[in-house]
Amino acid sequence: MGDKEKLISDESLEASKNVAPKEVAAKLPWYYSGGFLVFWALVFFAVVIPLFYRLPTANTMEDASKNVFIAERAYKNLYTLSNIGNKLTGSEENEVEAVNFVVNELEQIKSVLLTDYFELEIDVSNVSGAFPYSTMLNMFQGVQNIAAKLTPKSNSNSETYLLVNSHFDSKPATKSAGDAGFMIVTMLETLRVIATTKQTIEHPIVFLFNGAEESALQASFGFIKNHRWAKYCKAVVNLDAGGAGGRDVLFQSGPNHPWLMKYYKKYIKHPFGTTLAEEIFQSGIIPSDTDFRQFSTYGKIPGLDMAQFINGFVYHTKYDLIDVIPRESLQNTGDNVLGLVRGLANATELHDTEAYKAGNVVFFDFLGLYFFSYSAETGEYLNFGVGLAAIVLVFVSMWRMAAVSEASVCHVIRWFILVFVIQLISFVLGLALPAVVAYGMDSVGLSLTYYSVPLLVIGLYVCPSLLGLSLPLAIYYRFQRNKKISTPYHVQLSLHSQAIILAVLTIGVQYLGLRSSYMFVVPLVFYVVSLALNLLTTLHDRGYAWTGLVKIGQIAPFLYSSYLVYIFIVVLTPMGGRAGSSSNRDLYIAVLAAVGSVLCFGFLMPLINTFRRPSFVVFILLAITALSLYLASSTQLGFPYRPKTNGQRVQYLQARNMFYEFDGTLSKDESGYLFNYQDRRQETPLKGTRVNQTGLVSIASRCETKMMCGMPLYDYRFYQNRMSCKWLPRSEPIVPPGLTTLELLSKTSVNDTTYRFEFKLDGPNHMSIFLQTEADVAISDWSFLKSYLATKQPYHIYFVYGIDDSPLVFWVDITKADADFDVPSFQLAVQGHYISSPGDAEAVKFAASFPSYSILAQWPVIYKSYRF
Repeated sequence: MGDKEKLISDESLEASKNVAPKEVAAKLPWYYSGGFLVFWALVFFAVVIPLFYRLPTANTMEDASKNVFIAERAYKNLYTLSNIGNKLTGSEENEVEAVNFVVNELEQIKSVLLTDYFELEIDVSNVSGAFPYSTMLNMFQGVQNIAAKLTPKSNSNSETYLLVNSHFDSKPATKSAGDAGFMIVTMLETLRVIATTKQTIEHPIVFLFNGAEESALQASFGFIKNHRWAKYCKAVVNLDAGGAGGRDVLFQSGPNHPWLMKYYKKYIKHPFGTTLAEEIFQSGIIPSDTDFRQFSTYGKIPGLDMAQFINGFVYHTKYDLIDVIPRESLQNTGDNVLGLVRGLANATELHDTEAYKAGNVVFFDFLGLYFFSYSAETGEYLNFGVGLAAIVLVFVSMWRMAAVSEASVCHVIRWFILVFVIQLISFVLGLALPAVVAYGMDSVGLSLTYYSVPLLVIGLYVCPSLLGLSLPLAIYYRFQRNKKISTPYHVQLSLHSQAIILAVLTIGVQYLGLRSSYMFVVPLVFYVVSLALNLLTTLHDRGYAWTGLVKIGQIAPFLYSSYLVYIFIVVLTPMGGRAGSSSNRDLYIAVLAAVGSVLCFGFLMPLINTFRRPSFVVFILLAITALSLYLASSTQLGFPYRPKTNGQRVQYLQARNMFYEFDGTLSKDESGYLFNYQDRRQETPLKGTRVNQTGLVSIASRCETKMMCGMPLYDYRFYQNRMSCKWLPRSEPIVPPGLTTLELLSKTSVNDTTYRFEFKLDGPNHMSIFLQTEADVAISDWSFLKSYLATKQPYHIYFVYGIDDSPLVFWVDITKADADFDVPSFQLAVQGHYISSPGDAEAVKFAASFPSYSILAQWPVIYKSYRF
């Protein structure tokens, strides 16, 4: 042992001798342990929750002279836009009234434009095209885009534009005040402020108001592939919504353009974003998509994707109204968009974005107070560095324990291995027990019990996780006896074990290339700092004195980790009501709560062993879990749905299915309701209500024998969920409010083995075509997108028209080796969706039978299947 090491050892020994044995082993009274948990609960509810929902004061017209975003004016515009009603692509509300509203506002802005500084050009266009999307070919005709280009007079010949995009169309049966009328009026007000302020910009800005996003991102595709300004757009700010009200979150960036984050950090007034959101969104867990995909995929344009997400319960429903959107929310987003657009419009990087393409970014905000961002490469060094530092300091600490305890290092390491195994068991239980609860509740038909009462998440998932973290250690410390290593040292060993686990996780997740590994570093780095300080002082060896720095050091990680997990619980809870019935979404919430508990309390729960009777904490957690299970399973609190605020989404089609044989005869004509269940509980909540579900059957068996189940599967989500769809027959035929006709225009020979079939399809603004050949038949060519032919049959062509309602004319070349076209060669089915119609009298009566907590998305559809 060197002189320096001997000196440290001697000082530590001397320090330990100067502390009375009772003081070293002293534990706090048992009744303080309850206060320990209450303290952290208070921190969450008194700090995290208020900061999460914090919004700025809304500016009024009295502030207009300050050249700032005026929420009052934007709110008035939102009132007008949302009152147009449902703006379904192809409807008069969308193609005429909404377009007129946006154009009129742009003309008004043009009338007050500072002409010495700017030029404003307004362009209204309609586009047609097609692209593969999920399982279908997404085809559109005459959908509309409104583009406004603000050009600085000082650089009027610039060929580097900034693109800002959002959409004004709606999903069925919603006024879409939040999604995305909110962003449309934000863009209008942002344009107004920039255009009327004596502050020039370097690059032109194109504000794109697109009229067909909800029909699978059609208008943005049309713009980026066809518009004359598209090729000059070098970066995009995409604005969308998955809720209504609250703050806007940055959830996608780049890709591979870290300079964008520099501008976000500099110019955003109210930062809110995380790399974890980006990686979760891109994993497909979230059942949504945005126009950002089109700009990135087809335009190769880097950018930032921002959205509203709070109160996702009203998303795509009739309750997406202006009433649920506070003016302060508009001010929050308006401040952010105005600052960001101004900053990017002056970015030198726009001149040559490829030159600045240099990897991804790790980014996150701390409680909305400060925004952190650094390159993925820096994150890699940081993660590996903190992980290795934790491992080194843990071994330094064990060496110190050995020196002070007059035991060998090997002796301490042997006990550390034992404690590590127990801590690992605790870690696994902390993650597993919430999942067990979620699985158990789902298995007895009690999923989504927290849907309307989010506090149940604490009892159902957080407390079981904390129970798993605390129970094995509490049992171990109750029975462990070691005369050489003191109990305070043993407790330290459990925290060291947690540090090693997080260090290994950090290094492992970083090795997999996931930037979200930073979330493991946050609690770890603060523990490393507190451990280093304890080692530098004599607190490390003074009984439980070291716990003070650990507790103080874990406040910031607790704040951030609880804040981060709460974000995703707020996002994913309402999504459980629209994610389909095939997956158990309770597991997502349970895993989130478990991860949050481990990150927040991984270094804190072992400290209950510094109190007398740590079993008291275990019993508290057990009691809260038991009470929550009772409330969730046996009382009305556990029923997921509430009228207006937390409704049950019910999607069904009033379907009339007609099947024609090869000779043209009608072989089957059936009517009924095709249900595509939106959540795990399916039809169960409707039992015992006035809804008559007699005769409800699964269509799974049909899917094995008929093309596309012999049903009008509306879009790719219907197709993906088809095995869970159910059919409720009705005796009276459904009479659609309009005609959907398929006409065979011609059948001509192309060569000896190929015939061309040309058709004309006429019907409502949303239609689909299903096509499948017989086993010995091939499609050699067609008028649709050629590349889609390479996909697996049956083919699904999803067709939407906007302002141009002319019939769809198409042809298909059918090839048969034996050239025998006197027998059926292929099936072709068409469907016409009358989305804006309530249906016939019986359908209206059926819809009225649903309980008040049901939110319906339903309309008539005609399905006609032919053999040719």
